[in-house]
Amino acid sequence: MNRRRRQVVAGAVALTLAAFTHAIVAPAGRADAPAGRADAPAGQLTWALHFTPAPTLLEPAETPGLITPFMFLYALHDALLKPMPGKSMAPSLAESWSMSPDGLVYEFVLRKGVKFHNDEPVTADDVKFSFERYRGISAKALKDRVAAIEILDPGRVRFRLKQPWPDFMTFYGTPATGAGWIVPKKYVEKVGEDGFKKAPIGAGPYRFVSFNPGVELVVEAFEGYWRKTPSVKRLVFKTVPDIATRLVMLKRGEADIAYGVSGEIGEEVRRTPGLTLRPTPFVSTHWLVFLDQWDSSSPWHDRRVRLAANYAVDRQAVNQAETLGFSRITGSIIPTSFDFYWQPPVYPYDPARAKQLLAEAGYPKGFEAGDFWCDAGATGYSEAVLNYLQAVGIRTRLRPLERAGFLKAYQEKKLKNIVYGLSGVFGNAATRIEAFSVSSGSYAYGGYPDIDGLFREQAAELDRKKREAILHRIQQLIHEKAMYLPIWQLALLQGYGPRVAESGLGLIADYPWSAPYEDLKLK
Repeated sequence: MNRRRRQVVAGAVALTLAAFTHAIVAPAGRADAPAGRADAPAGQLTWALHFTPAPTLLEPAETPGLITPFMFLYALHDALLKPMPGKSMAPSLAESWSMSPDGLVYEFVLRKGVKFHNDEPVTADDVKFSFERYRGISAKALKDRVAAIEILDPGRVRFRLKQPWPDFMTFYGTPATGAGWIVPKKYVEKVGEDGFKKAPIGAGPYRFVSFNPGVELVVEAFEGYWRKTPSVKRLVFKTVPDIATRLVMLKRGEADIAYGVSGEIGEEVRRTPGLTLRPTPFVSTHWLVFLDQWDSSSPWHDRRVRLAANYAVDRQAVNQAETLGFSRITGSIIPTSFDFYWQPPVYPYDPARAKQLLAEAGYPKGFEAGDFWCDAGATGYSEAVLNYLQAVGIRTRLRPLERAGFLKAYQEKKLKNIVYGLSGVFGNAATRIEAFSVSSGSYAYGGYPDIDGLFREQAAELDRKKREAILHRIQQLIHEKAMYLPIWQLALLQGYGPRVAESGLGLIADYPWSAPYEDLKLK
């Protein structure tokens, strides 16, 4: 924790579905709706966000491999299936789905009477259009494997795969991607891509009102939402990157919920009467990426240097200081709850061993490691790790970027040296490995032939035990090569104020934000 923050405080699912051949069905009509008419929505809830939202985060077609955009997608949009309280994949716009015995055909039956915010019905045309329009992190993985999308009638759509693919529903039916989140075809074609980003229309529990980038997003309850009428009339998401300011707003009642109140700020929330600290553990793993390990002229090309960095960081001390000990030290970039997770040995904190490895690699006095890039929202975590690296002689400069800019530069392979990597999207071990560890991955700056070959092998393997063995071997190789410096599986610290009766935090397993929004309540 730096001096400034101390002063401020002192003053202030993965799913594996290859074996599924039976439909999952939800009751028809307005599931969970009360027998009589719900009271009209009333009041306002205000969030203080720890990052600066960009228009792309309101767009299902552009999900970037982080859980962040689902903070807004759960409000504005809806998916065929999505995680909900008590269910890792609940029927939503689709009331049921089924898979053929040969694993080649998936059919979805849409819920009757569901409408977008402009009162147009949600149809199979919109489902097909949304999939074809999807261009997010896993677009190639999905589209390369889908042979055809057939509209059987306005309420039924069928996906035909080129070959059996055990991860189809992991990609399509969970927040591993936004491909299963549905937008209105007619409206998008009418206003164009830019027009849709400026004024998105969805089928979620809240409709778009206004968005002032860098300032706030405002949405209002959509009383025609199929599941239930929201209790709260208006939701306001305010951009508040400074953690101390989020605390002040929470204390003054200017914000009802504040995200990312880490470290001593979290302690301050916990001991302030009327405020509640709510840790939300989820599937977000954090790690350092040595981007230049494939460049033979870089110090990071030497495995001993990468091992030295792993020994240099006291992960549990960072955990205690930044997340009050609520995060989990796993030694992996794969969340522990994911299917096919393999538990690697965790490197102990051993600065003497780190210095010895650096000396053996030819850097007895350390070296200049260049830029250390991070999402601005992870600056506090990054600073703590950077200080440990500096202490053993790995000297680097912190370069935080706003989230949208960071993701764009990372995906476009414009960064060098070190990146503070993270991902909180749903999936399984294969989906996380594909994005970050395979040479063709969206965020991969290189790869290794043995890992690439094994990954191709597991993608076509329908025998679960054999596939698990292959994915475990890939994770073992990632550990043996010291490709990353795994830090933790994060538990975000969130705070909320006295007006909140139901914050929505923790209602959906392994999900960090307030949701479902239609369940939120004020006192």
